[in-house]
Amino acid sequence: MTTFNLDEYVGLEPTHLQSYRYFMNEKLFDHLNIDKNHTYVPLGTGDYVAGAKEYDALIAKAGGIDLQLLGVGTNGHVGFNEPLADFNSLTGVVDLVETTIQANARFFASANEVPKQAVSMGIKSILNAKKIILIANGSNKAQAIKQLVEGEINNLWPCTALQMHQDVTVVVDKTAAGLLQSHGININ
Repeated sequence: MTTFNLDEYVGLEPTHLQSYRYFMNEKLFDHLNIDKNHTYVPLGTGDYVAGAKEYDALIAKAGGIDLQLLGVGTNGHVGFNEPLADFNSLTGVVDLVETTIQANARFFASANEVPKQAVSMGIKSILNAKKIILIANGSNKAQAIKQLVEGEINNLWPCTALQMHQDVTVVVDKTAAGLLQSHGININ
C-alpha cells in the first residue's frame, strides 16, 4: 500500500505536533503494518517549492490515487484549496485564508501560530483520483455541503469541483446535511 496525503503546513517540521506527517504517523501509520517509505506527505520545510512540483510526479509514478479521502472546510475548501482556487491546479504552495487560520487555531496555542501557507494537492490533482470519498460532520459544514451537492460548479466553493468527477461519495451526518433539499438524496 502507498499513501499520499493532501497537504502539509509550510514551516512545520515533520516532528512538529501539528504537522500532518506527525498526525498521520501517530494516528495511523504507527498502528499499521505499512512501510513508511511508501507514505508520502508534502514537504513543508526545506525545498518545499520543488517538493510540491514533484509531488504529482510521485503520484503518477505510483500509478495514481485509487481512493482519495477528503474533508471539507466551512468555506468549501478541499485540501487547502481555498475559495477562488484554480480548478486546473496541481500540487503547490497556497496561502491560507483567515477563516481557515481561525478554524485551525484550536490546534495551536493561538491563531498567530497557525502557518499562513501550506503545500496542497491542487484541485486537478484531487480530481485525478479514481474514486473520492468526502466526509463532513457538524452544522458548520452544512453550507459547504449544500453548495457541493446542490450548487453550481464555481471556484467560490472549491468543493463544487467534485461535481466534475465520475465517482464521488459524500458521507455526512444529519447536521452537515441540514440545509439539503432531500429530493433524490438518501439521508439516514
